Amino acid sequence: MASRADNIASSLSLANFSKATELKNRIWFTIAALVVFRFLSFVPLPGVNPLILESLYEQTRGGILDLFNTFSGGSLERMSLIALGVMPYITASIVIQLAASLHPALAALKKEGATGRQKLNQYTRYGTVFLCAIQGWFLASGLEAYGASSGLQAVVIPGLTFRITAVISLVGGTMFLLWLGEQITSRGIGNGVSLIIMAGIVAQFPSFGANLFEGARSGSISGFLIVGLILILVGLVLFICFMERAQRRLLIQYPKRASAKGMMQADRSHLPLKLNTAGVIPPIFASSLLLLPLTISQFAGQSIDPESGAGGIINTMNFYLQHGQPLYLALYAAGIIFFSFFYTAVVFNPEETAENLKKNGGFIPGIRPGKRTQDYLDYVLTRITVIGAIYLTLVCVIPEYMFSRTGIQMVMGGTSLLIVVNVTVDTISQIQSHLLAHQYGDLIKKAKLKGRLR
Repeated sequence: MASRADNIASSLSLANFSKATELKNRIWFTIAALVVFRFLSFVPLPGVNPLILESLYEQTRGGILDLFNTFSGGSLERMSLIALGVMPYITASIVIQLAASLHPALAALKKEGATGRQKLNQYTRYGTVFLCAIQGWFLASGLEAYGASSGLQAVVIPGLTFRITAVISLVGGTMFLLWLGEQITSRGIGNGVSLIIMAGIVAQFPSFGANLFEGARSGSISGFLIVGLILILVGLVLFICFMERAQRRLLIQYPKRASAKGMMQADRSHLPLKLNTAGVIPPIFASSLLLLPLTISQFAGQSIDPESGAGGIINTMNFYLQHGQPLYLALYAAGIIFFSFFYTAVVFNPEETAENLKKNGGFIPGIRPGKRTQDYLDYVLTRITVIGAIYLTLVCVIPEYMFSRTGIQMVMGGTSLLIVVNVTVDTISQIQSHLLAHQYGDLIKKAKLKGRLR
């Protein structure tokens, strides 16, 4: 027998959407904020030469800057005010989460509820400013050093003034994006920071499609290959949708309590364990660690003689760590698997979960509360993390291998697909929740009106 909530959820339609004025305002606000983000990505840093900058980026293509450029929607390639995007905030938040799991003082803050979370968020913002300042300084220094020997400088007037101006501009751009993300979260729909990252990735799709069909028109790419790539990408998207919603639901039993009619009734609930508890963090960490040596070697290679011993080592490293090489794919897969288990252990604590169940009187049928419950949760979590790690590895390695073998420039990598699908599903779920709440409000108003008429 379907419940009233199920009936309402199944009746959601565009007609109900047209009546939800608040939801429409939230969606329009979200779209306007994302448009502002895209406009900012075309505002360049003061004092840089865009033509020289383009050649610089072409030389460093394939390194970690390529990953940051994808997440920032091409802002790094254009060296705009928001060239760093929200990646410093993501890095700072991950560091704070790891520290909260390892440091006793931060772990105590995490257990304080809303007050503790507010303090941790403040520490995350401080860390974001610190990382932005360091990355902005090295970025400005690298821009000054590039082309100095040939006379084609990327910076019009190099010096301390340019570095300070660039750091202030980059820090201000990233903090403005964080503020914009908070406004989207509170006044729009969905998670603001996640939507900004997704908008930056989606902004690269038109150029990817244009290059694909231009290759088909010129004959460099066959039509069958394009159809095959599209089918594989669609299949990966469907696979990601299925796996991201997959859960292992553990039955939780509570002691019998007296109901309203005087009968003893046992409460039951479920503890959902996501198949992919670590989310998109493992591929981001793995790709960042792998691309960091390549990026350093590319910048260092400009000042090292390629015929020397050091130059030979750098060239060998660049070759074997390129996208699609067997060593790169093997290390990438191993990194994803390692960080899947590592980050799952950070975000989910079986001991704390078992203790909370014991305090609330809940238990897993057939499992004793306390240590036995902790061991059982750890056992189940380890088994589903194995499946989650294999799933992440397949989703991320298949596009890498596919694009490297076809020679097509990789824009829609596995990490990008994961982020886009996850954020889209989460945003659609929030829209459905708003529509459901709106319909419940209409039902309550109708019930009150009928009661007054009677």
